[in-house]
Amino acid sequence: MRALTWHGTNDVRVDTHPDPEIINPRDAIIKITSTAICGSDLHLYDGVIPGMKSGDILGHEFMGEVVETGPKSTLQKGQRVVVPFTISCGQCFHCRKLQYSACDNANPVEKQDASEALYGHGMGAAFGYSHLTGGYAGGQAEYVRVPFSDVGPIVIPDGMEDDEVLFLSDILPTGWMAAENAQIEPGDTVAVWGAGPVGLFAVQSAMLMGAEQIICIDHHPNRLALAQKFGAKIINFEETHVREALMEMTGGIGPDAVIDAVGMEAHGFSPDNVLDVIKQKIAPGADRGHALRQAILACRKGGRVSVPGVYGGMLDKWPLGAMMEKGLQIRTGQTHVQKYIEDLLRRIQEGEIDTTFLISHRLSLEDAPKGYKNFHDLQNEWIKVVLKPGGVA
Repeated sequence: MRALTWHGTNDVRVDTHPDPEIINPRDAIIKITSTAICGSDLHLYDGVIPGMKSGDILGHEFMGEVVETGPKSTLQKGQRVVVPFTISCGQCFHCRKLQYSACDNANPVEKQDASEALYGHGMGAAFGYSHLTGGYAGGQAEYVRVPFSDVGPIVIPDGMEDDEVLFLSDILPTGWMAAENAQIEPGDTVAVWGAGPVGLFAVQSAMLMGAEQIICIDHHPNRLALAQKFGAKIINFEETHVREALMEMTGGIGPDAVIDAVGMEAHGFSPDNVLDVIKQKIAPGADRGHALRQAILACRKGGRVSVPGVYGGMLDKWPLGAMMEKGLQIRTGQTHVQKYIEDLLRRIQEGEIDTTFLISHRLSLEDAPKGYKNFHDLQNEWIKVVLKPGGVA
């Protein structure tokens, strides 16, 4: 089969690999019909996530058709399914608490050793996202093996297009969980840093959860225009002093809740971010946390901080004093996709949530390296890239 593989910083290639095979009784093999490039894939592309090996197959947002099943899979050949990026056993302590991204069993013990040294506990497992999360082959390929296929994938009803449901694999549940973690109450003002795919879904989710005012901060005009489409007010951080604007827009109080949908590669020329960029280039494992620092300082006293943006290493200049003195609550974590996927599918079917607005480009799998480069370099125009292993119709 053909698959997109990582070969180093800013070096991804489409190579030929053996087709995946059933290994465990709960496995299924999926023929990929659509797969997307995620913003967190760019952290791999930039070489700032540890644990990657040359030849690793990338991709954690994908869906397709079931072509083979193990004897304990609940799927059937021919079904169309969306597969969560989190690989979860469904039976461990964390899965029983619906904390699927923290599953103790999906990431092999020997793979957990490195992440335990970094984070204090072994990480959960994910598709196509470094050996810290299990080293599983990803879905930017023609076929993929899906472990624990009786727990993860959701069967898609007939008549629904791939474009409507593909983002159930990651970014839609991630935006929804980000808004849920912000504990939005009626009348709240919610500020969202980042108008990328997760930030835009967080905006849409916050609106559905009853936020009175949503403010989105970014510097890409096209992305900010999409946030406006869903009723958000916007701040271009290259043109406006963000904290001053937020205080003015909230009567001097600050947002009730803030969402950092930027993560470890924040943009901008503020002194703290310039230093972070230098450190990140010198030593992978350093994070660029300007957006998170700014969000914490802007949040009102007694407010809530939600962090769906990916962080993978260490962050200094942490405003711990501001968090403590203002009495802020912070909630973060990889998304428990399986917890939300059925409800979100229903909301899509009923027209409550739109997903197709996000797609800016569709490419064949063979053009994936071009998709990565442009998604990385031209973020104002390349908002979301969908890859089609069978070719673009």
